[in-house]
Amino acid sequence: MALNTLLATCLCTLVLPMLLFLAAVKLWSIYQIRGRDPSCRSPLPPGSMGLPFIGETLQLVLQRRRFLRMKRQKYGFIYRTHLFGSPTVRVTGADNVRHILLGEHKLVTAQWPASVRTILGSDTLSNLHGAQHKTKRKAIMQAFSWDALQHYIPVIQEEVRGAMREWLERDTCVMVYPEMKRLMFRIAMRILLGFAPEQIRTDEQQLVEAFEEMIKNLFSLPIDVPFSGLYRGLKARNFIHSKIEENIRKKVQECDREVKHRDALQQLIDSSKKNGEAFSMQAIKESATELLFGGHETTASTATSLIMFLGLNPEVVDRLRQELMEKQEQGVDLQSLNIESLEQLKYAGCVIKETLRLNPPVPGGFRVAVKTFELNGFQIPKGWNVIYSICDTHEVAEVFPNKEEFQPERFMSKLSKHSSSRFQYIPFGGGSRMCVGKEFAKVLLKIFLVEVARHSNWTLLNGPPTMKTGPTVYPVDNLPTKFTSYVHK
Repeated sequence: MALNTLLATCLCTLVLPMLLFLAAVKLWSIYQIRGRDPSCRSPLPPGSMGLPFIGETLQLVLQRRRFLRMKRQKYGFIYRTHLFGSPTVRVTGADNVRHILLGEHKLVTAQWPASVRTILGSDTLSNLHGAQHKTKRKAIMQAFSWDALQHYIPVIQEEVRGAMREWLERDTCVMVYPEMKRLMFRIAMRILLGFAPEQIRTDEQQLVEAFEEMIKNLFSLPIDVPFSGLYRGLKARNFIHSKIEENIRKKVQECDREVKHRDALQQLIDSSKKNGEAFSMQAIKESATELLFGGHETTASTATSLIMFLGLNPEVVDRLRQELMEKQEQGVDLQSLNIESLEQLKYAGCVIKETLRLNPPVPGGFRVAVKTFELNGFQIPKGWNVIYSICDTHEVAEVFPNKEEFQPERFMSKLSKHSSSRFQYIPFGGGSRMCVGKEFAKVLLKIFLVEVARHSNWTLLNGPPTMKTGPTVYPVDNLPTKFTSYVHK
């Protein structure tokens, strides 16, 4: 009897779990093979699908760029993996990326991972398709017209100068990345969502913390159970929605009044009425949250990278200040900037372009194959996710010599007009889904660059930082920096 009990215990504790594990591995291998479309003769891209069910999601989340670089070096510019619950093909290189970006609706369509779609919502620009996407994009683009951007400039200057004064008054170091997120958050709240400065001051701390929590859990396993990443992301999202709803209700009451400028949120409300749609509070809240995410997270990442690269390359700061002095001598008013004066700052624009080349804030974009198609000798099966890589494509771009060096002057001459060359530099994506706030970001970053170069010197206290992605690029140490006043020579 005792021997039978021992055998049964051994079976339950050792043999049965091992058999279940082997069965899971076998089922996983069958699943991988079945992913191939038999009607297409081309093979699947090389690669591995990782562990059963969770794939290689954990390696990506923990290692990010190191994991991606390792995979590219091992498998090349097109490889397969399994991420966020779906079989995925990752694509790098200008020619390959061009096929994906120009294949919208014919080969692929935009589709972010399930966790992103759940948290941001189904009515966001990134999750809409066809006529709905076109209508909403057109409404938002009105908030980024040249007239609208001109209206934003004084607000941007006011906020940047206020932040600069605080940094210069501190005896201790400034943790640049958190400060940039706060600065860009305030700018986005005022410009894109029309929040009054006093409203922002009241709710800023709670909103920033909620956004941190939401963004941290955007890319998580799609499992909504207490304390999971998706659960925490949704809880933070709901708090943000509650605050935005208060502002929407106020705007709806005031929308019939004539105002000189209508922000992006107001444009969405107006567009909904013009198209005869039933007003959907949830849809407007989701769009506003997406705008706030896109409008401050990516610019905060790039502004942090600007401080980092310029801190490591003082000769670039000298040349930038020389350009500012020359423009001032030519009569350009740097104290009260406008679109025309910003356009004249060519070298400042090159500094931003080079920063976006080396550290694009968003590492890539998500699509899903709407049919099986061939790409460079490999089949991409229908239903598989496709990620086009921005950071890797910049790394392997042939049009940039000395790729690892920070050389803004490389952009003083335009890139080749050849179509493949055009897709070797894609910090804002491309095709019909190119970043809607591209021009807004350029204006904001150039104003920031002008103000920081004119009024401050800075020293990176830890030297070159380790960069991480989650979901945008940021320094692991938050870039501790000492700012001091710059005395004009």
